[in-house]
Amino acid sequence: MSFQPVFVQFWEKVKESIQNGTYAKLTLAKTIGDTELKNIYVRPVLLENNVFSLSLSAKYKMEEIESFHTLDEAFIVLAPYINDPFLTALLFTTENDITFKLNKKRVGSIIEQPPTFKNAADVIIEMKEKGII
Repeated sequence: MSFQPVFVQFWEKVKESIQNGTYAKLTLAKTIGDTELKNIYVRPVLLENNVFSLSLSAKYKMEEIESFHTLDEAFIVLAPYINDPFLTALLFTTENDITFKLNKKRVGSIIEQPPTFKNAADVIIEMKEKGII
């Protein structure tokens, strides 16, 4: 069984959290062995003219590379990193923490736990105030 359909379900939860104004943070983490790429952090940003975008910060051993993408583009950029090298994607919202996890057999699962964050990301709060979401 492929893990991609489960990651698609997870990404739907990411989109819902942004639309609902509950998104706090998203991190791709937990690699196998010592990899060059350590983490990818996904933060919402407002660009010129209040254009919503996602900032993807890829943390490598020696550098950090930031890129900006639409919600749909971010999925296309992030999806290939699942299973190579990341086994976990953690979505933090004000309602709950949602974890996408691959087990040793590379079967994907989604786990929900009580929220770590009480407040949404500052940009999400700003977007609510401006009526963007």
